[in-house]
Amino acid sequence: MSEAQQFLGTGRRKRATARVRLSPGSGEITVNGRPVREYFVTEQTRKDALAPLRTIAQEENWNVEARIAGGGISGQAGALSLGISRALQKQDAELRAPLKKEGLLKRDPREKERKKTGQPGARKKFQFSKR
Repeated sequence: MSEAQQFLGTGRRKRATARVRLSPGSGEITVNGRPVREYFVTEQTRKDALAPLRTIAQEENWNVEARIAGGGISGQAGALSLGISRALQKQDAELRAPLKKEGLLKRDPREKERKKTGQPGARKKFQFSKR
C-alpha cells in the first residue's frame, strides 16, 4: 500500500487517544490488531465508533486500522470516531459538511473533574454538623 493512499487522523476523548490509518479497501476494520466486533463488544459502542463511515455511507469502501490507548470503552469509541472523521476529511474536503452537520468533527472537551482537598470527591462535601 503506497503512502499516498493512506490518510491519518488522531482522535481524543476523555483519557483515550486513537491513531487512525484509513486506506481504500473492502471495509476491514481493526482496532489494536483485533476485529472491531471483537474489540467493541456492545452494539452501541460499535455504532458510536463507526458513525463517520455510516454518515457518508461508505462503510464497505474503507479499511480502518486503529491504535487506541488509555481511557475506557466509551472514551475509546469516541476517540476512534473523531480519528476516522479527521482522516476522511483529509481524504476529501467535500465530506466536511456532512460530518460537521452530525457533530463528528468536534472534540468532546468533557474530562473528569479533579478531587479537591478537604472534600471526599470533586463536588461532594463532608457532612456538616452544626453542633
